[in-house]
Amino acid sequence: MSNEANERALEEGIVTDLRGRMTYGSYLDLDRLLGAQHPVSVPEHHDEMLFIIQHQTTELWLKLMLHELGRARDLLAADDLREALKPIARVKHIQDVITRQWSVLATLTPTEYAQFRGFLGNASGFQSVQYRGVEFALGNKNEKMLSLFRSHPENLALLTAEWERPTLYDEFLRLVARRGLPVPASVLERDVRLPYRETPELIPVIREVYENPHEHWELYEACEELVDVEDNFQFWRFRHLRTVSRTIGMKKGTGGSTGVDFLQRALSLTFFPELYSVRTEIGR
Repeated sequence: MSNEANERALEEGIVTDLRGRMTYGSYLDLDRLLGAQHPVSVPEHHDEMLFIIQHQTTELWLKLMLHELGRARDLLAADDLREALKPIARVKHIQDVITRQWSVLATLTPTEYAQFRGFLGNASGFQSVQYRGVEFALGNKNEKMLSLFRSHPENLALLTAEWERPTLYDEFLRLVARRGLPVPASVLERDVRLPYRETPELIPVIREVYENPHEHWELYEACEELVDVEDNFQFWRFRHLRTVSRTIGMKKGTGGSTGVDFLQRALSLTFFPELYSVRTEIGR
């Protein structure tokens, strides 16, 4: 077989003169994007590039998650539940990607990481404003986290806006009330800047949706979509925990946290508690 048979000729219509044109690289700002990896280890450690790209790509996906969660809340507030399920579904796919992505970082052995970890100083994923924004959007709000970004006005503004905005669950429950179901006033009138807390009086409302799905099909479907989002978030947290555990053991985090123990406690946090509590009541 000749070498020519293993080549693909350019088609005549393909544009090769790119002067003055919008190109793939310019549209995606690839010069800046691909030039944003700056290892700090001296001498530069080969595996630090993996560490940087892993976290940069996660930040890009978190940016898209915030974008989609904002869209979903706008649509819920406009009573367009069916359309709101699209960005929520997209968030679920993003969660799947960033969870599977941990397997790439898990190829970094403790020995390899130890050779450049000291150069990171106090840099830590704990300081990710977009991760905090996603947690705020889903209901895990914490006013104390705002102080972490007081030296960065743009990040502070982003997180403050999420802190003051109704969560995804807030907007969903308001829509449920507009659909005629008796959502407690304490839920509808709560201070959305506070972390969401379970309201036992809401459980019968959610039970009505689950036990009469044909009457409340869109709400029933939306409840399960929200459960998917929470389950996916917990999978992400657990995968993070396991990756940290296999890489640094029980050492403290670079940001000053207790590391694995701190991540373990996060697994107890929940966004949509009544959607889980109702499962104990169904069928009784």
